[in-house]
Amino acid sequence: MADLSLNLCGVKLKNPIIAASGTFGFGREFDTLYDIGALGGISVKGLSLKPRTGNPPSRIAETPSGMLNSVGLQNPGVDSFIENDLPWLMTKDVAILANITGTSMDEYCRMAQKLAPTGVHLLEMNISCPNVHEGGVAFGVKPESVYAITKAVKAVSRQPLIVKLTPNVADITENALAAQEAGADALSMINTLTGIAVDVHRRSMVLRNNTGGLSGPAVRPVALRMVWQSAQKVSIPIIGMGGIETGEDAAAFMLCGAKAVMVGTANFTDPFACPRIIGELNTYCEEQGIACAQEMVGTLKAY
Repeated sequence: MADLSLNLCGVKLKNPIIAASGTFGFGREFDTLYDIGALGGISVKGLSLKPRTGNPPSRIAETPSGMLNSVGLQNPGVDSFIENDLPWLMTKDVAILANITGTSMDEYCRMAQKLAPTGVHLLEMNISCPNVHEGGVAFGVKPESVYAITKAVKAVSRQPLIVKLTPNVADITENALAAQEAGADALSMINTLTGIAVDVHRRSMVLRNNTGGLSGPAVRPVALRMVWQSAQKVSIPIIGMGGIETGEDAAAFMLCGAKAVMVGTANFTDPFACPRIIGELNTYCEEQGIACAQEMVGTLKAY
């Protein structure tokens, strides 16, 4: 077998396959199907300072080669996670990424402080959320706000900080550089693309929130391009995501410069997607004569 292991910001992962936030809950349901300890890591359901009920239905819409979601970050809150879910996750011998979200800089910092003394291995900061103090503009849209929120959270974080970048910007590399300059330890990209679904018979929006985040294979070419472009500009590790369904999809992101990858929407269509992709990535490496998967990171030939 090929060596799929890696060191991500000082954290040892068995392999580069990480379950993406919002698609895997806290892992309990999937652990009834297979041992989630076989994964490289799990990025848990996005956590907020206080519990959130999320958006009213309808909040999921299937699209060609993907899906739109406007779940609204429903979650039990960071305190409940620390008390009820984290102790169980810590028994699974898997890297734990706590995905945090907020509507103000203070909320992000308070969550990082709450998680600092816990067994969480890495923080993943979702900055695609609206900043209530800036008129609802997402933290991740402007390089200046990316820099400010990253610097503030990094100052109070004990774990390595991963900044999750939104693709809904003019140039994602500017935000990647801003996060790196502010002290981010790694980047994850891409978050979902904003879209809508239309019911032509009712002549209305499908989603109650009107807009939603597009994910799945439809976004993969965009995600690959953004990972490749960002990898040319930054020196910190990148975790790639966006429509990964097979081991060869994972390899494509790694060739583009991603050290690890996250699998999201595929978990809905195939609950065994993550372990299957691990096996397929190993097969790809063996067929290509790659002894260590990290050897291929950033080796894409461009013309």
